[in-house]
Amino acid sequence: MTNPLVSSTPPPTAASSRPHVDIAQEALAFLRKQIAAAAFAVLLLAAIVATRRLDPTALPIARYDLLLVYAVAIQIVLIRLGYERIEEAKVILAFHVLATVMELFKTARGSWVYPEACWLRLAGVPLFSGFLYSAVGSYLARCWRLFAVRLEGYPARRAPIALAILIYANFFTHHFVWDARLLLFAAAAVMFRGTAIAMTIDRRERRLPLLSGFVLVALLIWVAENIGSWSAVWLYPHQMSGFRPVTLGKLGSWYLLMIVSFVLVASVHHVPEVVDQRAGDGTPARISSENCGSASAAFARGTMLAARRKSGKGNRLSSNSRS
Repeated sequence: MTNPLVSSTPPPTAASSRPHVDIAQEALAFLRKQIAAAAFAVLLLAAIVATRRLDPTALPIARYDLLLVYAVAIQIVLIRLGYERIEEAKVILAFHVLATVMELFKTARGSWVYPEACWLRLAGVPLFSGFLYSAVGSYLARCWRLFAVRLEGYPARRAPIALAILIYANFFTHHFVWDARLLLFAAAAVMFRGTAIAMTIDRRERRLPLLSGFVLVALLIWVAENIGSWSAVWLYPHQMSGFRPVTLGKLGSWYLLMIVSFVLVASVHHVPEVVDQRAGDGTPARISSENCGSASAAFARGTMLAARRKSGKGNRLSSNSRS
């Protein structure tokens, strides 16, 4: 079944008589838009690295609290300058809530720790930590707008939402029962095997298989995670005696989290005009914000319910590996 939120009719593009010039121009446009989309993530990561060697006694507040104030300030500035929209800020807030719930659960299991003291925290989780995940949501939401993203062959909306809920729940349930990630990998491969991202970089529209996009972004997040753990903002059990790279096995976890992130952004992102493929007549159809909101609400309710059900069993077992 095809999703009415997507279009299969690409806009016309003009041929060029200067391929080498066009390639260079397109590469520069791609780099410029990527930097703009990742502005929040880059600024946050820069602050994490910059505060690594600071003397805690020389800071007016704890490092984690300072990073929280800094992250909020970035959001305000980006919105006021027009680099980020209110809709994108809502996506970041949703990521922050979902991330904080998972952080509370995982740190209680010893999957990783935040070694420094701070005032603004819940249990052992600094409040700024949710922004580490929100940076991914901010990047995806801004890419969607800056690259005029369309989805080709995207499944009916309920199927990706259901898969995202199962993936999110598995990050909790695998501490108690069988880890279903291999099954989830297979389900994602089948569900998105024919889906492509159509994006306009400069003047031409380019296409990338959605699964390949998940892999590429997951790899970038893994690199950023190594930088973050090198900065000792958080530590895995195998890093307590000194920095060691984050294991390649974490790529699978980030790949699955990329699916959750993308489905959430796709659910709440406002699509102004699409082609309804179910009708088969190419008639333009408007997607209302109410419909987008109902999808995002369903996703949020499902993930939060799964988290509450499983986190209640947390006192039985512990795990020393982040998933």
